Amino acid sequence: MWQRSVCVGLLALALGYLCVLGPELPPAALRQLSASLLGTLRRARSLEARTVAAWQAAIVRPARGWARVAVGVNACVDVVLSGVKLLEALGLEPSDGKNHAVLKSGQDLKEAFAHFMERGAAAERFFSDAEAFQDIARTASEHPAAQLYVGGNAALIGQKLATNPDLKILLCGPVGPKLHELLDDNVVVPPESMQERDEFHLILEYQAGEQWGRVRAPSANRFIFSHDLSNGALNMLEVFVSSLDEFQPDLVVLSGLHMMEGQSKEMRQRRLMEAVASISDIPTDIPIHLELASMTDQDFMSNIVHQQVFPLVNSIGLNEQELLFLTQSASGPHASLASWSGIPDVGVVSDILFWILKEHGKTAQRASDLTRIHFHTLAYHILVTVDGHWGNQAAAVAAGARAAGTQACATDTIDTSKVFLKAPLEFVTSHTEAPSKISLNPDEPVVQWHREGISFHFTPVLVCKDPVRTVGLGDAISAEGLLYSEVYPQ
Repeated sequence: MWQRSVCVGLLALALGYLCVLGPELPPAALRQLSASLLGTLRRARSLEARTVAAWQAAIVRPARGWARVAVGVNACVDVVLSGVKLLEALGLEPSDGKNHAVLKSGQDLKEAFAHFMERGAAAERFFSDAEAFQDIARTASEHPAAQLYVGGNAALIGQKLATNPDLKILLCGPVGPKLHELLDDNVVVPPESMQERDEFHLILEYQAGEQWGRVRAPSANRFIFSHDLSNGALNMLEVFVSSLDEFQPDLVVLSGLHMMEGQSKEMRQRRLMEAVASISDIPTDIPIHLELASMTDQDFMSNIVHQQVFPLVNSIGLNEQELLFLTQSASGPHASLASWSGIPDVGVVSDILFWILKEHGKTAQRASDLTRIHFHTLAYHILVTVDGHWGNQAAAVAAGARAAGTQACATDTIDTSKVFLKAPLEFVTSHTEAPSKISLNPDEPVVQWHREGISFHFTPVLVCKDPVRTVGLGDAISAEGLLYSEVYPQ
């Protein structure tokens, strides 16, 4: 760090010296020397500072933005606290990690928490025992370190969008009195969406390097669990769709399908078909964004992909866990990959995203509306679009990455002393076709490439060194990306 400061100081002195000598030097020589020194000065700045400066130039509002956005249908109150502190308060001893698709006891909880903490991975699980969950929730909400926030992907996206005063937001979901109190004044909740009791979700956070027994977290993340019946049955979906006629949105954001995993297979299948029928009732001239979340049932994910959900939506938001699970469930490229090792390989991610749009997206031969995917992982984001349908995507992907840095660090703007560049500085764009090799330039951090009528926009994330809060980060990223996106009329 001190070497860079010395370098900057010497360059400043050199520029000052040039100014003194200026009258005695030929104009062409002066221009060349000044440009050379300024270029060196730019390179002397940190990679993070150069990235932020380039983002500032790239992030511009779309020519036609949204005015009214309708968001549904999962909403709750998040109880956020340290996972280790809660497990200690429950008297649960550290143990080896073990994945559980559904949690049935405190033993399952501690094993699943350890499993994901050891990997630094986000996960969400349903807790099937209502009485045991209520006891755990009571302990969590009464813990001195517990904090209560707006929760649920739909409510979080609505809350993030509502910070823009030019937007009017409709939120449909099971909204109880506490959640209603926490929502921004700019969020409209239909009376039919209100209920007497809140749904509570427990968010167990852990920090990078934090230890619980023999388990050590490689990065900060969170483990979420709940016994949520209202969201689990998508109770507010029909209310949501019926409210659109009066609200007249420019954009619909849909989330909560993953909450149905707690239902029986028969109930889930029936409700999914009802959901498809309801979504089909949304006018086709209103773009729909579907926000995915953590799932464990491959048959259910396969149904979402194949049973007309993907073709009904225009845009999808997802992270690395959801992307890998999707390709495993639907037998896509790299489906044999069991898990990511460190930062997800850009070429592998690119192949899967390309496959989703090629197999399930809009083409001349296929009746699908899917034309956009916003992929986000800790180190970088990729926005993928079918050409001719979306604009301003370089700004959108940069805005999403910027939101990740500010929200994780709880700052209004990127503080370069609190973040670091974790993205690969070199990567290939594919492992299934002849790839391009790309070297990342922090002065031009939004990288583009094309593949058979599909455009990719990549940008690194400036990762927060000491994150304040990780929950809802993906929702904030997707919301910000949508805010800067423009859909072209067809």
